[in-house]
Amino acid sequence: MPDDLRVPGSIADTAAPSPRFTLRMADETRPVLVVLHQETSTPGRVGQVLEAAGVRLDIRRPVLGEKLPATLERHRGAIVFGGPPSANDQEPHLRQEIDWLDVPLREDRPLLGICLGAQMMVKHLGGTVGPNPDGWVEVGYYPLRSTAAGRALMPDWPAMVYQWHREGFDLPRGIELLAEGGERFPNQAIRAGPNAYGVQFHAELTLAMMHRWTTHGHARLSLPGAQGRSAHFTGRAIHDAPVRRWLEQFLGLIFGRRLDEDERSAA
Repeated sequence: MPDDLRVPGSIADTAAPSPRFTLRMADETRPVLVVLHQETSTPGRVGQVLEAAGVRLDIRRPVLGEKLPATLERHRGAIVFGGPPSANDQEPHLRQEIDWLDVPLREDRPLLGICLGAQMMVKHLGGTVGPNPDGWVEVGYYPLRSTAAGRALMPDWPAMVYQWHREGFDLPRGIELLAEGGERFPNQAIRAGPNAYGVQFHAELTLAMMHRWTTHGHARLSLPGAQGRSAHFTGRAIHDAPVRRWLEQFLGLIFGRRLDEDERSAA
């Protein structure tokens, strides 16, 4: 395909960059804490990538009364996933979970918040979470643009990512913006200090999850700004390969280590 017809981040853009990070660490055996918000939720592709690298998962569901640890000394880090609730909801387990985020932030432990998880981190840090003022949502694939700060961490970000949300967040003081979206939901990836990250989008999505979400959540497909069901699957076929490559490296950045030049050449 001629370069002027190539879509950045698409399946046609097949040149995979050399990996810079790895999750494989011979001296690290602690599990990653995984926080889920529904009884039937799974860590999706995030779990697949971690387990493929030999990383164990400690899955907790506070909505079912499962306690979160008082310290992360026995964990490699934590990932707080998304879910149907709003970070503004007043259910006790959600308020407790937002308060609990003080543990990884205070201990400076690796932390990743995904969608609701990122919004909860923003709430904990004093920011605001809320809907688009004109009622727009993001449900489907939408453009993503890395900032200079994001490219300094990782040069290769996907151009299109999967979204499933009605609320967004602002940037509390001290939060660094790593990637941005359109005018409706501009803040898409953030860093809070050296080890805490949040993303609004869903790189963890598997094909099976897309089938479930677009079936059980079909009502959202008719909201303002949402894409029709067929566009979700077409978008995945076009855009998913670079998203997966990015996710593997992003998890390595947060929970792993940087590869040296010899390891990169051999990868």
